[in-house]
Amino acid sequence: MNSYSLDYIDDLYLQFMRNPESVSPGWRKYFEEFSLAAQAAPSTAGREASDDNGRPRGAVAEPDESARALRDEALWLAEMQHRVDNLVREFRVRGHLMAELDPLGRPRKARPELDPELYGLSPEDLRRPFTCPTLEYVNGRTLGDIIDKLRNTYCRTIGVQFMHIDNRGIREWLQKRMESTENRLQLSREVQIRIYTRLADAAIFEEFVRRKFVGAKTFSLEGAESLIPLLDLALEKAGQHKVEGVVMAMAHRGRLNVLANILGKRAKSIFWSFDDPRPDMHRGAGDVRYHLGYSSDWTTSTGRKVHISLCFNPSHLEFVNTVAQGRCRAKQQRTADKRKSRFMTLLIHGDAAFAGEGVVQEALNMSELEGYKTGGTLHVILNNQVGFTTEPEEGRSTTYATDVAKMLQIPIFHVNGEDPEAVAQVVNLAMDFRREFGRDVVIDMYCYRKWGHNEGDEPRFTQPKMYKIIDSRRSVRESYLDRLLELGEITRQEADAIAEVRQAKLEREFELAQKEEFVEDLQTMGGHWQGYYGGPEPSNDFPATGLTQSAVKSILEALGTVPPDFNVHRKLTRFLEARREMAAGRRPVDWATAEALAMGSLSLEGHPVRLSGQDVKRGTFSQRHAVLYDTEIDDRTYTPLRHLPGDQAPIEIINSPLCEAGVLGFEYGFSLDMPEGLVIWEAQFGDFWNVAQVIVDQFVTSAEDKWGRLSHLTLFLPHGFEGAGPEHCSARLERLLLLTAEDNIQVTQPTTPAQFFHLLRQQTKRKWSKPLFVLTPKSLLRHPEVVSPLEDFTSGGFQRILPDTRPNPQRTDRVLLCSGKVYYELNERRRTAGHDNVAIIRVEQFYPLKPELLLSALQTYEPGTDCVWVQEEPTNMGAWSYWKSRYGDMLAEQGYPLRRVSRVESASPSTGSASAHKLEQEELIDEAFADLPEVQQ
Repeated sequence: MNSYSLDYIDDLYLQFMRNPESVSPGWRKYFEEFSLAAQAAPSTAGREASDDNGRPRGAVAEPDESARALRDEALWLAEMQHRVDNLVREFRVRGHLMAELDPLGRPRKARPELDPELYGLSPEDLRRPFTCPTLEYVNGRTLGDIIDKLRNTYCRTIGVQFMHIDNRGIREWLQKRMESTENRLQLSREVQIRIYTRLADAAIFEEFVRRKFVGAKTFSLEGAESLIPLLDLALEKAGQHKVEGVVMAMAHRGRLNVLANILGKRAKSIFWSFDDPRPDMHRGAGDVRYHLGYSSDWTTSTGRKVHISLCFNPSHLEFVNTVAQGRCRAKQQRTADKRKSRFMTLLIHGDAAFAGEGVVQEALNMSELEGYKTGGTLHVILNNQVGFTTEPEEGRSTTYATDVAKMLQIPIFHVNGEDPEAVAQVVNLAMDFRREFGRDVVIDMYCYRKWGHNEGDEPRFTQPKMYKIIDSRRSVRESYLDRLLELGEITRQEADAIAEVRQAKLEREFELAQKEEFVEDLQTMGGHWQGYYGGPEPSNDFPATGLTQSAVKSILEALGTVPPDFNVHRKLTRFLEARREMAAGRRPVDWATAEALAMGSLSLEGHPVRLSGQDVKRGTFSQRHAVLYDTEIDDRTYTPLRHLPGDQAPIEIINSPLCEAGVLGFEYGFSLDMPEGLVIWEAQFGDFWNVAQVIVDQFVTSAEDKWGRLSHLTLFLPHGFEGAGPEHCSARLERLLLLTAEDNIQVTQPTTPAQFFHLLRQQTKRKWSKPLFVLTPKSLLRHPEVVSPLEDFTSGGFQRILPDTRPNPQRTDRVLLCSGKVYYELNERRRTAGHDNVAIIRVEQFYPLKPELLLSALQTYEPGTDCVWVQEEPTNMGAWSYWKSRYGDMLAEQGYPLRRVSRVESASPSTGSASAHKLEQEELIDEAFADLPEVQQ
């Protein structure tokens, strides 16, 4: 309140006193209610008993004195209202800091901001009635009543952070939903019994497993059993909202409990995993029981079915988040769910991981981006109040583990997990918020770990005081039963019957697990994956990838055409004209056009196409221009790929945020639910995948071996030594090749546009499903020799090895094997230096590559011919070590021993000096052709 606003209120109040109709309806109501409040207050309240002239306040005054009195009255009322409004706002902003969130009952630091006296409000004022425009349902009640209502809403076992939201409409929606009910649901007996039953499910399962499998590691849910009723109520609400499917992801804590009590996995299957009866089945494969996924149909109380998919998850916490969101997005696209309301993601986090892992921020940032939004994720934090052994003050710089989520315009609900009915309230409100606004929402459920990080851990070494409290606590199931018994909502006999049914069921499942033969329950290759397969590469799954000449021409013509009224950048008119020339056969096809031709033709054949990555719409090297921008009209774009002649499957070209792990995880997840699609993540430069190495190591390359999960994901990794420095040259081929085994992935480096075209079409059309890594070019994008004639796109297919291109070789004294850009430099030297006695063979696919295919390419030449592997990378990088260990002995035995030409061993991929790079490259090419026998002319 300042002097300007007081003068303004003073003038308005005088107008109102002279003529109530002269002020707006809002102010008229305001002054009428204050007049009522003033009449109820003693005349000396907050003022002196007499005026400045010594006249008693109640005395009859002259007109000017009356006006002054009215002004004083208005100022006093405005000041008091200002104090009350500030207090109300402080409860909304900081009430969560006083909420009783810790189930261990440890006191929180006192907050003077919520003390009425701080605002000049006395105990006497608490008995006076006040109005409050933002608390319309308490108008006319005393200040004490208003404060009680605010405390009940914001300071009991629910604390809410929502005042950071800029949108006033959203804030008021939340205020009304919370303050009108004091943040409490009126639960029916049926729902209360349901909550208790789910708590019994959770507690009895944990007790049973601990008793039957003494010392086994389960990552028990004890101390956080309220998660099970939370999920139960969330899924029930999802059904009410007509959600058809929920993609879930979580870490290991409580996973077995969730599998058994939410996804309905047979307990005997879980018990089998403890006994581990068939070691022969998992030699070098499989995963631990608390990483496994599952899917099932959940039936709501009204009979509606909601499909639940719990993602498989490695120990690398939080990296599964965007994988789950990518799966959800794919389901939404498949069902044309444009409102993104039929499928949702539910993520369960740990407090330390949510605050500590950067991929959490990446996922949150992506949630509102058009290319990645899924209509809102429900985030549930199991707040253990400790990270393994690390205290919160050691693990984060913020008040809450969830503070990173304040980057979004969403509410954060903190709730005491020992109050199941408060949990029910926040679940109900969170799910309604998601449906209403299509945004993420966070539930931070405070709990504890009864047994430490896992059952073999001793938490009392590092948290002795915490565990002294935990050791004396009863379970939430027992405390909630006491509440229901006190309310008369359940009898002890009914509670015992619920427990007995669950105990008996687990005993039966345990007996079956001891008697029946183990059957693995992987749930793979069903649904949309029917007909796809993994395992070793077959010899007969190579579909035709060529197009008819008319199809090639019609697609290229469309790729070079924009609407007549579209204002294309003048420098791109030549780009479009070149594509029309390619369509007419007057110009060979370049790399970017071959890529567009592959994507466009696949779309016309019914295969969805999705390409995302940093700056992919234009292309890092300004080569793609898949999305054109009107130079005259803001926000108008044109994507030629979406305007091809014929019906098309969806094509998405998406500029990603500046992150790798989250985006690659999203695209991997998308590929899990879109096996028929071409799903591509492009790194800005090849080595940027090292920022997403967890996704590559823990999901992309190993998911089939660990979990039986297949993927068609394709990765574009720009690669090539061109003098741009260590961080822009290498896609770290050596690391990729170290990850290869059991035909798990494909690693390629095509050198012609046609090869690239056939490779992409082969990847999409094959039923053999494996991730594809493509080392893509940079400088070659505009190299005059890196083009393909039109006829190369109408026949043939992807060739793993390209033979030497000499037309009629008379003799061959040396065979150079290479891959990628260096081929064109070697070929140029051979041509200019007249080294016609040198063959150059290009390896276009590193893995999988059958030895006989390589040997066949070499057997064109006499045994004993000098064979050299040439690479731009240092000796300790690139393909050399892999090449030598996998093929060296075999080739030597057949008379083709390999030697190497490369840069010298180095800790860094390349020099940062362009001049030094040029010198090194020249020396490398010289060495490849050194000491050749002279050729007689």
